[in-house]
Amino acid sequence: MPGVILGTGIAMKRRKFIVLVGGAALWPLPGRARQRAVPVIGYLHFAGPTYPMTAPFLQGLGETGYVDGKNITVEYRWAEGRYDRLPALAADLVSRKVDLIAAMGPPSALAAKNATSTIPVVFLIGTDPIEEGLVTSLARPAGNLTGVSMLAVDLTLKRLELITAILPQARTIALLVNPNNANPWITEALEAARAQGIRLSILNAATENEIDAAFANLANAHADALIIGDDAFFSDRREQLVALASRYAVPAIERWAEFAEAGGLISYGSSLSASYRLAGTYVGRILKGGKVTDLPVEQPTKFTLAVNLKTAKALGVSIPPSILATADEVIE
Repeated sequence: MPGVILGTGIAMKRRKFIVLVGGAALWPLPGRARQRAVPVIGYLHFAGPTYPMTAPFLQGLGETGYVDGKNITVEYRWAEGRYDRLPALAADLVSRKVDLIAAMGPPSALAAKNATSTIPVVFLIGTDPIEEGLVTSLARPAGNLTGVSMLAVDLTLKRLELITAILPQARTIALLVNPNNANPWITEALEAARAQGIRLSILNAATENEIDAAFANLANAHADALIIGDDAFFSDRREQLVALASRYAVPAIERWAEFAEAGGLISYGSSLSASYRLAGTYVGRILKGGKVTDLPVEQPTKFTLAVNLKTAKALGVSIPPSILATADEVIE
């Protein structure tokens, strides 16, 4: 009898052991069924798949340990320059229950904000996020959005100052803007030009063909120079803008250093590639458990003045020594 009792006890312990081991092995499964194998982020962009700044964004992600197709999946949504498509694209990402949305450009950020109040959103914009209604505080965003603000629009007057220093004889300067986007800084630019005795001619372009038409109208506007306005769409058309400025022999200034590097005359602003890389690192930090409310909106601390002397020579433009002395990058 003792042996039987002992045997039964062993059998019972063995069954309990199997149940415990099985429970230990099976217990996490319901949780796994609710979670993805890898995080999925939505990449909401105003431009198209050929936009060159996606690489620095992915580089920033990589710096935090995330690689698309390896331990993270990126769902790309491109508006192809049609801002009216962004709300539907943002809603699609929300319906797919992505873990985070990376929204590039003010229209993308606003579309993401309107689409969700729970999914974290990392934005990259050139405007003031408080004025855009994206956050209430730069230091401590209160909602589900944070990101990078490049302060692009605040530098338009500085670009006007630079182009007039290069061309002191200029009396008419064209300003290329996208009419489909808010341009609250135009009034200030008009007033600043008027104070200098300069006529600012506004040229509108919201498509590739309209950019071609705007440059064709430069002669009708009798423009001595061109300021390329602060709009996300134009940053996607850099090669076209540089080529047209060369064809029409017009001195042009843009915000990104990449413009001068691509053959534009002069640029003044923050680094676009550095900003995209920073946005990528923000996405990675949130995926690792960082709270949106603990990540302040980043702003550039350095602005780059880049001058292309090769382009200046081709245009017959003499760059003042004072500008060359302060330039961060001189391209020869």
